[in-house]
Amino acid sequence: MSSLRGERKRKFKAEINVVPYIDVMLVLLIIFMVCAPMTNPSVINLPTAGQSTQPPSSYIEISIAKNNTWAIGIKSKADGSGSNPSDDKEETSDRDKLMQKLREYHEAKPDLAVLVSADKKVEYDNVVQVISDAKKLGFNRVGLATK
Repeated sequence: MSSLRGERKRKFKAEINVVPYIDVMLVLLIIFMVCAPMTNPSVINLPTAGQSTQPPSSYIEISIAKNNTWAIGIKSKADGSGSNPSDDKEETSDRDKLMQKLREYHEAKPDLAVLVSADKKVEYDNVVQVISDAKKLGFNRVGLATK
């Protein structure tokens, strides 16, 4: 009797200990969970618009109200100071009538600029569609009214 315990050979385990890796991954997960609300990917810094270099003396104004009614008319500065613009706007709720009137204005005076002014609550798609249609009709200068 050489040993009271018996003669057992100790067998080595050849396995990877994953507990430290799990600890590291949990720490990284907590870091990402804390940092994620600090970054807001939906914030877009839009450029500011300055005044145009040469504002037109007369232009076609298209106004889009928040209840999706459109108004179109030609505005002209009579004395150059802008204090006496002519207001002959036609209001419509049909977009086809608006485009027909815009086509008539283009046929009469193709060199006029178009200014689109829309309410804040108007869907962006409506404004883009009006600008796109004005460009398709052949207007060279199409702009947006800002405050």
